[in-house]
Amino acid sequence: MKTLLTLLLITVLHSAANAQFNLLDAVKKQTALTNALPSLGALTEDQTAKALKEALAKGAERAVKQLGTNGGFLTNLNVKIPMPASLQKIDQTLRKLKQEALADEFVTTMNRAAEKAVPVAANVFGDAIRQMTVADAKAILTGPNDAATQYFRRTSTNALHTQFLPIVKQATDAAGVTAAYKAMLAKAGPAASLAQTFGGAFGKNLGLDAATLDVDAYVTGKAMDGLFKVVAEEEKRIRENPAARTTDLLKQVFGAVKK
Repeated sequence: MKTLLTLLLITVLHSAANAQFNLLDAVKKQTALTNALPSLGALTEDQTAKALKEALAKGAERAVKQLGTNGGFLTNLNVKIPMPASLQKIDQTLRKLKQEALADEFVTTMNRAAEKAVPVAANVFGDAIRQMTVADAKAILTGPNDAATQYFRRTSTNALHTQFLPIVKQATDAAGVTAAYKAMLAKAGPAASLAQTFGGAFGKNLGLDAATLDVDAYVTGKAMDGLFKVVAEEEKRIRENPAARTTDLLKQVFGAVKK
């Protein structure tokens, strides 16, 4: 009985200690936010919005510059566009036949197309920033570390897709491997056309779905995903790294509200 009471007492004390720790942690966070409010309150709404727009413009510019250059996608494993899942069997077969150069060239052409499309995002993001309201700015400032990126997704996805797609099409049409890929789909369906185009070594039952093999749509989607990923990284850097805040206004705004 004494042992049982001892165990119960230990459990109660442990729970109380955890509760006290959680309470202290919550108090610390609330105190930090409260202390930040006077500093943020000293800024006008226009100043706050201006600082956020400036930060977004800088982050978007860096993301576009990073990805919109030769190797921007291809050499960055975080955003590199891989072989479509529906072509994995083709990829494996090519490599078994020592024809991996065909697969590698196809992947390269997709990434090159994405790199050519990304620069137009600068104007799209610029429009989204100019249309930002004070309410948007406040929500971004006090939101999660990717709040600005979420804003860009909401306001820019359709425009990015519309502008990316024609550039991707032009780039893929100019690439020999991708042009051959499109031709084989048009002639006999994915499996038969692949066999005809690349030497008939694949067989007829590769389990491919022609509906999933729109290269242009695939590259456009992956290019947008990669762009938003890098924009999110830039946003996080500005929020967390004081050195990334390149003006006094940015330092004041982002220094006032620390996550």
